[in-house]
Amino acid sequence: MTLATATNEHLANISNTLIYSAMAVYTLAFFAYIAEWLFGSRSKVGRTAAALTQKTGAKTPAVTVKSAGGTAVLDRPQVVTRSAPGARDVPDGPGAHGGDEQGDLYGRIAVSLTVLAFAVEAAGVVARALSVQRAPWGNMYEFNITFSTVAVGVYLALLALKKNIRWLGLPLITTVLLDLGLAVTVLYTASDQLVPALHSYWLYIHVSTAIFCGAVFYVGAVGALLYLFKDSYENKLATGGQPGRFATSVMERLPASASLDKFSYRVNAAAFPLWTFTIIAGAIWAGDAWGRYWGWDPKETWAFITWVGYACYLHARATAGWKGRKAAYIALIAFACWLFNYYGVNIFVSGKHSYAGV
Repeated sequence: MTLATATNEHLANISNTLIYSAMAVYTLAFFAYIAEWLFGSRSKVGRTAAALTQKTGAKTPAVTVKSAGGTAVLDRPQVVTRSAPGARDVPDGPGAHGGDEQGDLYGRIAVSLTVLAFAVEAAGVVARALSVQRAPWGNMYEFNITFSTVAVGVYLALLALKKNIRWLGLPLITTVLLDLGLAVTVLYTASDQLVPALHSYWLYIHVSTAIFCGAVFYVGAVGALLYLFKDSYENKLATGGQPGRFATSVMERLPASASLDKFSYRVNAAAFPLWTFTIIAGAIWAGDAWGRYWGWDPKETWAFITWVGYACYLHARATAGWKGRKAAYIALIAFACWLFNYYGVNIFVSGKHSYAGV
């Protein structure tokens, strides 16, 4: 065994250790995010959320106000809707902590642990790259660990920009743990060199933008999914319904459906031009590697289907009659196409892009 080979194996072992260490820290962050939601449910917002939706007969519940001069009973005001069709004047919720100080403390601890896990995982990705002396995107294992790193990086970047998205922490970290668990068990591949077709500087350009777009599309998909739940909750309240206590406690802390809809749209719209560039860069790379720019390979086909899905979403979202739930469904379908292109095509479909390594 040469010194270079021994060094590469040592770096690969370091990478594996760092990835497992990141999973351990992500697990601690996962429990901290859960604690934030649990203590938030015990906060003043959580305790009064159910009372806000209770009905007294056919009327909205009354409010009793005590003052020095006596007691006055006021009817709770009805929800005021905007003039725009389908829009409501509903304020954003306070966040997962629900205004509870202890819940907020656990939330800040969770973010700190997420930052630490992100740094450890990023170091693991770098160590993997050094062990193979190339970009760490040659198989599904490497793609998975890089994708989860970038997804967490997008979340932390939005937090650094003072965006109120800590509610995204729990679903994100849950997904990251599942992604890494799949990577180290089913998808793990020992360090190896690339197939000849991947020896190109386009690997850094094409694959890096694909990974980044996937991470951003994931964030947008979570926003669209939560929008559907929050919109259903607001519709039920507007029609006099009474959601369950658990649903009320969770939904009252999320942003308004209009805010979630806007968040999902902006995130997906920001990533769409990069996804377009990803497809163009892949076509150019295919021309260099295989002598043709487009051959309807399964990976190319599903990348194009994903592009069409998000193009339809953006068009629908910009059209007044397709805002809201219909557009959100299209966004989720488009992301499902991206997921199939990510997992299904790489693992179950044979083609020129079969680099899963499993």
